[in-house]
Amino acid sequence: MAPITYDMEIPSSIPAAKMFKAVVLDADTLIPKIMPQAIKNVEILEGDGGVGTVKIIHFGEGSQYKSAKHRVDAIDTENLTHSYTIVEGDALAGVLESITYHVKIVPTEDGGCICKNRSIYHTKGGVEINEEKIKEGKEKAMQMFKAIEAYLKANA
Repeated sequence: MAPITYDMEIPSSIPAAKMFKAVVLDADTLIPKIMPQAIKNVEILEGDGGVGTVKIIHFGEGSQYKSAKHRVDAIDTENLTHSYTIVEGDALAGVLESITYHVKIVPTEDGGCICKNRSIYHTKGGVEINEEKIKEGKEKAMQMFKAIEAYLKANA
């Protein structure tokens, strides 16, 4: 079955470079600090944080999942892009081979940015994917982004 792709755009008043630093470069320490119910901690299994790094994300008490292993596929600090793939974990729910995310932070004329996120769900065999689960995932991503934005505004 062909992969299922979803796009999401979230506007922010935070400057693009600052948002990229928080959402991508500092996320492993920042998100557990501001949203421990979502992510308890992130552990690097292989690599130095750059391309090829493999991490395990331990979800917090508020999550329905325990952990997910992801691999950094690309990071471009100049163009503010980041790609990674979830390759293992209960977040794949036994029906997905992997989920690939492409994040691009685009500066806007007003000094803010737009976070563009493309999620590509690679399903196993003829498995049908639950649209509600994907919608829940998108809502959680939006909440996380808005929490990071609020943190950056409060700690400017």
